[in-house]
Amino acid sequence: QVQFVESGGGLVQPGGSLRLSCTASGFTLSRAAMGWYRQAPGKERELVAGLTSTGVTTNYADSVKGRFTISRDNVKNTVYLQMNNLKSEDSAVYYCRPMGWSASRSWGQGTQVTVSS
Repeated sequence: QVQFVESGGGLVQPGGSLRLSCTASGFTLSRAAMGWYRQAPGKERELVAGLTSTGVTTNYADSVKGRFTISRDNVKNTVYLQMNNLKSEDSAVYYCRPMGWSASRSWGQGTQVTVSS
């Protein structure tokens, strides 16, 4: 059974940092392009960062460029999202999954990020 478990979220002040982790079971992360998504209350889910299967190419939403970094540890079979200079508008539930998966496929529980003073 394929499962992605997100962790590392929490409450942080504006300007602070968090590192999210996504550990996979039943799936080898290096075999797929992986994405971090987020969904804030009342908003649509959006892709914020992507990493190709080769681990060479990344892409970011304009709103997070220069602040977020996606990376992968093949040994740990884990994808990370380093988030710096966090803003209140970054508050959301964050999810990871292969970018090629349909949105209708079930999502994990995600990890909550709250940026507030």
